[in-house]
Amino acid sequence: MNYDLKFNDKKYTIETITLDEKTLKYRAFENIIYVNNPIDTNFQKLSIFVPETYYEGNSIGNYNLNTAPIFFPNTVGGYMPGAPEKPGINKFINKPNATFYALLHGYIVVSPGARGRGLKDKNGKFTGTAPACIVDLKAAVRYLRHNKDIIPGNVEKIISNGTSAGGALSALLGSTGNHPDYESCLKELGAADEKDDIFASSCYCPITNLENADKAYEWEFCGINDYHKMKFERIEESRKPKLVPISREMNELQIELSKELKSLFPEYLNKLNLISSNDTLLTIDSEGNGTFKDYIKSFVIKSAQKELNKGKNLSYLKWITIVNNEVTDVDFDKFIKFRTRMKDTPAFDNISMGTPENELFGTPEIQYRHFTEFSKNHSIVNGELSEEAQIKLMNPMNYISDNSCTTAKNFRIRHGAIDRDTSLAISAILAVTLEMNGVNVDYDLPWGIPHSGDYDLDELFAWIDNIVSN
Repeated sequence: MNYDLKFNDKKYTIETITLDEKTLKYRAFENIIYVNNPIDTNFQKLSIFVPETYYEGNSIGNYNLNTAPIFFPNTVGGYMPGAPEKPGINKFINKPNATFYALLHGYIVVSPGARGRGLKDKNGKFTGTAPACIVDLKAAVRYLRHNKDIIPGNVEKIISNGTSAGGALSALLGSTGNHPDYESCLKELGAADEKDDIFASSCYCPITNLENADKAYEWEFCGINDYHKMKFERIEESRKPKLVPISREMNELQIELSKELKSLFPEYLNKLNLISSNDTLLTIDSEGNGTFKDYIKSFVIKSAQKELNKGKNLSYLKWITIVNNEVTDVDFDKFIKFRTRMKDTPAFDNISMGTPENELFGTPEIQYRHFTEFSKNHSIVNGELSEEAQIKLMNPMNYISDNSCTTAKNFRIRHGAIDRDTSLAISAILAVTLEMNGVNVDYDLPWGIPHSGDYDLDELFAWIDNIVSN
């Protein structure tokens, strides 16, 4: 079936929802297919939500029906497919979701669906492998631009938002605007012939730079051989999946691989020639120590200081040095032990495959593939290696300095100080690289925050209001 890409502003419902003692009345244009030739209509669709007060001629703050920025939150996690999300309860934190609060704040919300790993067509072919997820988000942006004269909000003020793999996709969307590498995939879907760059990206713990993530993880956690994580398991008594804690020790092979991967990180990091905003060249030596490590440590100190300023007691953490209520130092290695390791080695491109990322880099016929030479060479399942082109398309680092694309002018990156799903190095590398290329970057490691997103919406919305007004 061929779908029309013209937005129908007459097809909507008006809904009212009360959450957190706040009532929201909004107009919903739902389940709009955003490409001519979709592969999976369950996910290649978007929904548009608008504060109903705008249609009554009113404003919220400085925003109205035509000027409001477009908040563009994806629901992707673990590189699985993500569907459009209505205003309602975030089931992971049991609180109202970002869409609800964004509408109350006055934004137009466009919630895009996107394909992801594990999806199959009627012939049993995998349809959500890379780069399907990012191509779908680009197609959704193109749909909005294609209808800019009738769509609510300002299509030149699109702010994407995502967490984990969704945060990675938000970073990728912001870094790769209009790049020709994605054009053939977009044409195949029948995406609108429009630009797909965006104004800003909000990224919570982006699980990105995947082909270098194993090295970064071992730079941080090598020498810590016990790992601790939570796993969804079905408990028979309740018949509902529950989070079950798992604690294990790495085996001798994994410990050896950890050392090997750690030894590879300095060469990668130093070749980037990263320079911080105070003109310091960020490097590390063969042991992993140096100005790059100090750079990340400075954000840990800053984060701890914020907690002290709130009146929190951190004196029980003996690896933090506090003098006259000022954090003057952090023992970084003890801080990493405090964080704890979450994943065994290799963390992302596992030598036995089976990780979400191994599945991301599959093909229509092959579910899992390697995406690093290291894990391919150490594979215990004789796994295939993904093509360079597929791997390239999923890493924003390959595009930030590329003149063939339009990078978002603004990025906000948050990685919780106790979030161990990827190394702190990954978000730091992304932030510095963006800054070096003229992007306005707001980067922080919020204290006490595990792997999660949308936990500081007041701060996020203040950031959006500021960049939009400027």
